[in-house]
Amino acid sequence: MSKYSNEFKLKVIEFYQKENYGVKYVADYFNIPSSELVRRWIKKYEKHGISGIIKNKKSSYDGKFKQSVVEYMHNNHLSCVETAFHFNIGHRDIVDKWERIYYEEGPQALYEERRGRNKNMSSKPRKKKLAKENEEDLIEEVQRLRMENAYLKKLQALVQERTKPKQSKK
Repeated sequence: MSKYSNEFKLKVIEFYQKENYGVKYVADYFNIPSSELVRRWIKKYEKHGISGIIKNKKSSYDGKFKQSVVEYMHNNHLSCVETAFHFNIGHRDIVDKWERIYYEEGPQALYEERRGRNKNMSSKPRKKKLAKENEEDLIEEVQRLRMENAYLKKLQALVQERTKPKQSKK
């Protein structure tokens, strides 16, 4: 949901047109932090009418439209901002993303649906189950290594015990 309602935007634009104040004054009057936002609303309203300021409910565009937008931008040497304004697309980042896809992956990549999670993505990597024989061998090896470790600790304790009396006699 957008921060400002469509009615509020219309009210701001009408105030700007009727009162003949500057964009900065209008932004301050309505407590809008950026005068650039008001300027953008006014330009969209002048170019596209009410449909220019109403948030576009269309959340996806077909590949043919995306391709035509990028090619129009390229042929007319327009920026992403100007192109988004011309086609009444919500934000310049959308056009920027389409342009990147077009030049990196080719025009056919614009026809692919890219929203949501990747279908090949799994939630957690699965552990491979070992064969019963391999599992038993590993358990036996762990037990043998534990016994060997315990034996070496006892041996080291005995060696230290024998060397202590010799050192104390000095």
